[in-house]
Amino acid sequence: MTTRGTTDRPSTVLGRQLGDELRRHREAAGLSTTEAADALDCTKGKISRMENGRVLVRTPDVVALLHAYGIDDSETLERLTRLTRTANRRRREGWWHQYGSVLADTYRDYIEMESICESVRTFQAQLIPGLLQTAQYGRAVTVASRAWQSSEEIDQFVQVRLSRQQRLLDEPTLEFWAVLAEGVLRQQVGGPDVMRAQLEHVAEMAVRPNITVQVLPFSRGAHSGMFGPYLLMGFPQVTAQDLVLTETPTGNIWMERELEVAHYRALFDDARTAALPPTESLALIRRTAKEYSP
Repeated sequence: MTTRGTTDRPSTVLGRQLGDELRRHREAAGLSTTEAADALDCTKGKISRMENGRVLVRTPDVVALLHAYGIDDSETLERLTRLTRTANRRRREGWWHQYGSVLADTYRDYIEMESICESVRTFQAQLIPGLLQTAQYGRAVTVASRAWQSSEEIDQFVQVRLSRQQRLLDEPTLEFWAVLAEGVLRQQVGGPDVMRAQLEHVAEMAVRPNITVQVLPFSRGAHSGMFGPYLLMGFPQVTAQDLVLTETPTGNIWMERELEVAHYRALFDDARTAALPPTESLALIRRTAKEYSP
């Protein structure tokens, strides 16, 4: 569950791509971050944040840096300034910004990443993933979180969650793979009627070619996913690394260092291997949905 808390801001994919290229040009020119900072009359910390994709980069700054790095061909200049404009526009103009009053910075960052990634792999120990939630289930979760007080705020947050689900239907297709602990099916969020409709919806979505859902049954005993939910995002750009998001009650934490990402890849591989195969998982989901019938 994403609350109003804030944590470290992730680098965007396009911002990171731009930063990688600026760093390569700087290193090819034999300049340090301190020397690059002199060209912009800024701190070397700002240069590092630009190269990590964590701040908006102004087009004049890109032009000045390329000049300092001895890059004068018009093709490179045009390509990187166009990339700068695109990266900044994505940060400012996404549909989710109209809901800024009810969204934490980390959740806006997440939706931005979700809008451009090509794959999401997630393990959930307590909740149906947001991309698969029904409106009634999502409302029950939102109310229980106590992060929003007014009915208007709750309505807006639920609408955001439903709007995100279009990503499963849009092109290019998002590959979505969820491993759910069996407790997710048994936790009566919203009551029996809500749970029956929710599990029926998961079963309907799970037959789509771009969606895989597995259930990790209680009978598997202790497993590596018992310590909390997480998700991994993969991106189509060759230079883009995976991102990991872990959830906490007061905010979310982004990780993008390769050692951390590799650890979560291994955790997910353990979870999907221990879980029931997709066909058996689907059968269990449907049986559990029937158990909630009057």
